[in-house]
Amino acid sequence: MIKTHKIKIYPNATMRKVLTSLFNYRRYCYNLALETWNEMYDASVILDDQSFRPSERKVRDELVANKQDWQYRQSARVLQLAVSDLAKAWQNHFNPKMPNHAKPRYKAKKRSKNVFKTDSAQVVNARLRLDRPCGVQAWYDIRLAEKPRWQGQLKLVTVVEEANGYYACLAIDVPTAVVEKRGQRVTGVDANIARFDYKAADGYQVVNTLPQRLLDLYQRITAYQKQLARKRIANPKHFRSNNYRTTRTKLKRDYQKVTRIQADLLNKFTTKLVSENDVIAIEDLDNLHMKMNKHLAKNLQRSLFGQFKQMMTYKCEWTATKLVLVDRFYPSTQRCSRCGYIKTGDEKIGLNGNRKHHTGHDDYVCYQCGAVMRRDENAIENLIQYAS
Repeated sequence: MIKTHKIKIYPNATMRKVLTSLFNYRRYCYNLALETWNEMYDASVILDDQSFRPSERKVRDELVANKQDWQYRQSARVLQLAVSDLAKAWQNHFNPKMPNHAKPRYKAKKRSKNVFKTDSAQVVNARLRLDRPCGVQAWYDIRLAEKPRWQGQLKLVTVVEEANGYYACLAIDVPTAVVEKRGQRVTGVDANIARFDYKAADGYQVVNTLPQRLLDLYQRITAYQKQLARKRIANPKHFRSNNYRTTRTKLKRDYQKVTRIQADLLNKFTTKLVSENDVIAIEDLDNLHMKMNKHLAKNLQRSLFGQFKQMMTYKCEWTATKLVLVDRFYPSTQRCSRCGYIKTGDEKIGLNGNRKHHTGHDDYVCYQCGAVMRRDENAIENLIQYAS
């Protein structure tokens, strides 16, 4: 089982130069591989010969055969893994299950993220040891902020530069024995804008995904974006002043804080769910089409439905918890959890409630058995019945 641990690293001055060189080299290899890939594809189309079609192996062999002298002072694994990432990007682009995956593009130095991968690194005495190329003398181990959380074989290391320093993502193959659960405790999670509703042992609970500290950060982000936009409009040719760079750095740091707060909320919530329950039912929402509503797109993006589903998928696999993805067309909101009556037509509950019967958004009134309950509690009970 592969688990990833993201740790902050503290390279010295020499290794900071090495990391910068590796970032640039990875971007160079990716762009060169994309150019080679496109040339091979054009040749196969013009000559009408399938044997010229590009592949990961062909592009990698072409780049290795045409290496320049300065490239031998760089890590060979960075080049090979950059070509592998390009091949995966093309596969995702043509994957029918990923219809909106963008076509691979060239990576610009100003816009692309500084990152590289290697599968030849080691962790020695709580320090990260990167693979040293031939002919390089000055080379040091990089101090880690903490020891890796799991013990196992180190498969891949991804080094990335963020707003406040460098980080290493360690992919570790952890041998774990998963104990199967009996399936007695069942719960359902109803995803709403800015919150998750679920049923715990002591009753219905609500997890707020947009606390006040996040709303304050979003206001600051909006203010910084306006400042940067005004600087670009006032001086479009020479707007990259020191004040512009300072504001952009503040913007990056606030974005980083938002990402960390959201990840912390989701990790704690999902860990609690899989530790307390045996079967969990969640809605398989169509996030893409839901975000087409211009009035709800921003709040839907901040509610983290897709990231929540992704976390639940791998954490349930880790803990042998059964995850039930409820069909997106299942009327969990319109169905009565007590008698099974499903509202249709004018009786449906919308975002503003029901105009015909003058009920609110959070109210559910069954017109068949007369049950009155909260809308979210009714949806949770329907999800539990679906999973049972």
